[in-house]
Amino acid sequence: MIYGAYGYTGQLIAEEALRQGMLPILAGRDPARLEALGSRLGLPTRVFDLDDPAHVAERLDGVPVIAHCAGPFSATSTPMIQACLANGTHYLDITGEIAVFAYAHAQDAAARKAGIVICPGAGFDVIPTDCVAACLKSALPDATHLALGFDSDGGLSPGTAKTSIEALAMGGQVRENGRLRPVPLGYRRREIDFGRGAKSAVTIPWGDVATAFYSTGIPNIEVYLPAPAALALGMRLADPLRGLLAGDWVQDKLKGLAARHLTGPDGATRAHRPTWVWGEVRNAAGERRIAHLETANGYQVTVHGVLHAVRHLLDHQRDGGYFTPSRLMGERCVEALPGSGQIRIS
Repeated sequence: MIYGAYGYTGQLIAEEALRQGMLPILAGRDPARLEALGSRLGLPTRVFDLDDPAHVAERLDGVPVIAHCAGPFSATSTPMIQACLANGTHYLDITGEIAVFAYAHAQDAAARKAGIVICPGAGFDVIPTDCVAACLKSALPDATHLALGFDSDGGLSPGTAKTSIEALAMGGQVRENGRLRPVPLGYRRREIDFGRGAKSAVTIPWGDVATAFYSTGIPNIEVYLPAPAALALGMRLADPLRGLLAGDWVQDKLKGLAARHLTGPDGATRAHRPTWVWGEVRNAAGERRIAHLETANGYQVTVHGVLHAVRHLLDHQRDGGYFTPSRLMGERCVEALPGSGQIRIS
């Protein structure tokens, strides 16, 4: 089942699933949009919202795996995970939200008891960076510090933009000495060659500060995104104003603008704008290892990553529990996705 199937990413996943010979159930809460998509693709539909986990569990009857694509996942993941635990349905989603990863990780014991896999971040958030982190850990087992990052010109969907608006209000996060620590926006800057030349980059509150720790146990983790020095400085100066961004009125206005003015990258953009992923580890002795990886556009990675994870769960018997993508499908699983190269360690 694909929940949130009529959203930008949900539709892409549904269309590709059909091309691959899969026949997913399309689900969501908007009957008109769902019926239109189901009619166009010739696929069955189920209409339900997430207000009552018990009702959701009933609607998951007969569904072995759900690909949850309806964000913001800060609002939608908990009831869906609880429904999956009650019904015995494996859970995948495409979140990049740190709090969602932390919540999902906390359900490990319940998932083991229910015999289901809970694997959030089964898309661009966070398959490529999670695989890079796991490979770097293998290359330097006693690493104490991990930095990750990516460079892309792929554009944003409405859902991704809304999640980013929420994240701005919460500020930055890094992991220090094994614990998540709130930090200001634009907390740290450095020069990084992601794969197409050195660029100024700044720390961002990306999901890997949670997931890479679960995958590797490395206690200090930061994630970077390219940003001109002036933009990074502006983020730092704007940090004291984050309280204004957290208000319901401001959040609603900004998310409304995103919904009205963003449609997500078109097919040509997705086909011709790849993503460069970088990672670095170091240990207490000062030894370093650096990783580079080129993948398809982030949305293409998400589409093929979700379906790769679905097939993995349908084809393999797994013990239940919480998993990151690299722990579920292997530390080089990203290399199996169309448009992805190999992780190179130096």
